[in-house]
Amino acid sequence: MASLVSLPSSYLTPRLSNDKLFFGLLLPVTTSTRHNWDLTKSGNLRFCTIKSRLTRTKESPSIKPITLLKEPHKYFDQVIITVRSGDGGHGAILSMPNQQRAAKSQGKHENKEKSKKKLSYKRDFDGSLILPMGGHGGDVVIYADEGKDTLLELHKKSRYNAKRGGNVDAMGVLTSQLRDGLAAPTLRIPVPVGTVVKRKRGKLLADLAQPGDEVLVARGGQGGISLLEMPEYRRKKLMSSTTNVMRDDSDKVLLLGQPGEEVSLELILRVVADVGLVGLPNAGKSTLLAAVTLAKPDIADYPFTTLMPNLGRLDGDPALGAGKYSSEATLADLPGLIEGAHLGKGLGRNFLRHLRRTRLLVHVVDASARDPLNDYRTVREELRMYNPNYLERPYVVVLNKIDLPEARDKLPYLTEEILKIGSDIVQSELGMSSEDVVQSLPTEGGEADRLSSVIFYEDKMDKVIEDYPRPAAVVGVSVLKGIRVNEMLKEVRAALRKCRDSNEALESSVRS
Repeated sequence: MASLVSLPSSYLTPRLSNDKLFFGLLLPVTTSTRHNWDLTKSGNLRFCTIKSRLTRTKESPSIKPITLLKEPHKYFDQVIITVRSGDGGHGAILSMPNQQRAAKSQGKHENKEKSKKKLSYKRDFDGSLILPMGGHGGDVVIYADEGKDTLLELHKKSRYNAKRGGNVDAMGVLTSQLRDGLAAPTLRIPVPVGTVVKRKRGKLLADLAQPGDEVLVARGGQGGISLLEMPEYRRKKLMSSTTNVMRDDSDKVLLLGQPGEEVSLELILRVVADVGLVGLPNAGKSTLLAAVTLAKPDIADYPFTTLMPNLGRLDGDPALGAGKYSSEATLADLPGLIEGAHLGKGLGRNFLRHLRRTRLLVHVVDASARDPLNDYRTVREELRMYNPNYLERPYVVVLNKIDLPEARDKLPYLTEEILKIGSDIVQSELGMSSEDVVQSLPTEGGEADRLSSVIFYEDKMDKVIEDYPRPAAVVGVSVLKGIRVNEMLKEVRAALRKCRDSNEALESSVRS
């Protein structure tokens, strides 16, 4: 219940909108649809009674914790958060200490004290007074942390606020003991390595592809300055020592610290891996990852066992001798693709973004299936529909489950037919296309570069699977029985070695 006392209509007439009431410096108040007006006249005064209620700010809907536990694959690689940097601390209105001394004090002693106090003030190199300032507001920094795997934790808290800077601790008199307000600490938010930071529906801010990479997303506000308040007859003399002299009440706005920045960010995780395992559900991708690395993915005899990418570390090539330890590679096991995944069938295809950083693809095909060739074409077509650049990268085809009789008999025929699909082009030997290398380099181009990349992308969409490179190798294995696994690893390491050499040559040519 709120009451207003209004002046006569000749002086002031309150104006009410349909749902809001504005009065002086008050915030907007949303009133109910029913207005109960009690009007009583007493002289020239009129009383108005309004039934009103305060509105509540709308908070962004947060995902329930039970939903994160049941369906983590929907939220682990993308999140939207709001961050706000701290406000700057406020300055203070100061006054010079009284220079007049009691007449009882001796003149020489008084002059010495004056000279000492005059020299005790903080001064700049040009002799001007240095007045304390409010503390700087806390910045907000997002950095890549190797200890983080997913973005699920950020769904539990969608807003992050840095602390504000400290105010100038002053008693009103300028002394040499005054200090600036305390600067607020920087708010650091850890994210997994490979996280892309960009403004919500806006431009890209950073790609945190290496451990320790960080980006400043919101800068804290500057602290307010302090002003000296002096009588008008002494201002002119004081202006020679400092310009921070308050002339009138309008200068008090300079005391206030600047507000911090508030920005909504979209964080997208792209797994950092050298090799990506792709294929239909139950083709044996998780079993392959567990056989050649120390990873422990979920393995079962039903489709879509893998809901989130699993990572494993592949040992280096023993043939390189001392270079074995520098040739290690990371393998990523992605959820299974099915026909129509680009239309949202199955788990969809959004997780294919995690192939963006890979240099080599490994197609795992169930050789005991009814039509392995069609399964292979289905996966290639889904990759083409998502990003044609994926088909330009070198890849190895692994025909799994050859320990079964129906798969063993078809192995020569499948190997011959798969090698026929594709063409012999130079890019088949490259780990990255020239467009990928150019995009990875720092450029200063604007809209023209984006337009050329769009045209280049549309030209690639007109191609069919046969227009892209053939596989580097086709190997028949039985991961479960351990048949020809070493031969498969030899082909994968050889392809990785060729990718590494070709990419170094291509990057050096582009930079030059």
